[in-house]
Amino acid sequence: MELDGKTVLITGGTGSFGKHFTREVLSNHDVKRVIVFSRDELKQFEMRNEITDPRVHFFIGDVRDKARVLLAFQAKVDVVVHAAAMKQIPACERNPFEAIKTNIMGAQNIIDAAIATNVKKVLALSTDKAASPINLYGATKLASDKLFVAANNYRGSKDTLFSVVRYGNVMGSRGSVVPFFLSKMGEGTLPITDLRMTRFNITLEEGVQFSLNCLKWMRGSEIFTPKIPSYKIVDVAKAIDPTAELKEVGIRAGEKIHEDLITETDALSAVEFKDHYVLYPSRVNAQVALERYSKEGLDCHLLDDGFKYNSKNNPDFLDIQGIRDLIREHLKIEL
Repeated sequence: MELDGKTVLITGGTGSFGKHFTREVLSNHDVKRVIVFSRDELKQFEMRNEITDPRVHFFIGDVRDKARVLLAFQAKVDVVVHAAAMKQIPACERNPFEAIKTNIMGAQNIIDAAIATNVKKVLALSTDKAASPINLYGATKLASDKLFVAANNYRGSKDTLFSVVRYGNVMGSRGSVVPFFLSKMGEGTLPITDLRMTRFNITLEEGVQFSLNCLKWMRGSEIFTPKIPSYKIVDVAKAIDPTAELKEVGIRAGEKIHEDLITETDALSAVEFKDHYVLYPSRVNAQVALERYSKEGLDCHLLDDGFKYNSKNNPDFLDIQGIRDLIREHLKIEL
């Protein structure tokens, strides 16, 4: 979807993704308006000082508040990117219903408001934790994904499309391993929950660009997943502080040793492209989509039975130097 002349609203718009997405849209698309919807007035104040483009409008609100969401959508919004979430795993484990209210009930509020106000496209951001979840954060995001995909079935006469983008850890995001290790650099010891642990990796720039591509590709009901590299947590530690002792401290509640992006069951209804996968609600949906893609001349195919995509079996792994280079390039930190 071309964004020129469109009004784009992003929930959770003052977060790392939201700020980068806003800058990218303003720089490379002739949008009519970008509405930053979030609940933190201080973050909005700080972002307003950083981004002074008159096309950016700030709206205080919480996705839990359906009336407030509906009011924000009254501004003739064409596209919604739903990035608001409660995402810190320990906080979700300790405050489960708070996570449910934000991540599940908030998702339904976005859906209802989008249908009521004739929004054209809604793209929801998800996480690898939603594939075969073992923690509450992942479970709430799986439920959210299901809500957005199912919304295409009951939009009635409205032509609103709903899709999801699902990817792994964003390098340098708040609460993630890279800033944690950076904060411990030079102390002589880096604590690691489990020495076997692996994670997917995507940069903030890659996540934003993939989401923009998904807005163009989406027809409704897809879960888009990019092909991205993995890393070993011990290699991240060695890249940041090669002289530090690595101390295994034990896995935390709700934490996996390896993350999944596509489970063996997901693969039964997924289509593979050169640089990404598209998951559908059923095998029949995937076959119909494959026929459409083939008519459009696109090179893709259904995944083989037994396929699974997790951070351990990923054929693309970052080495220590590759991790160090990414930290220097994207986080602007010399190691």
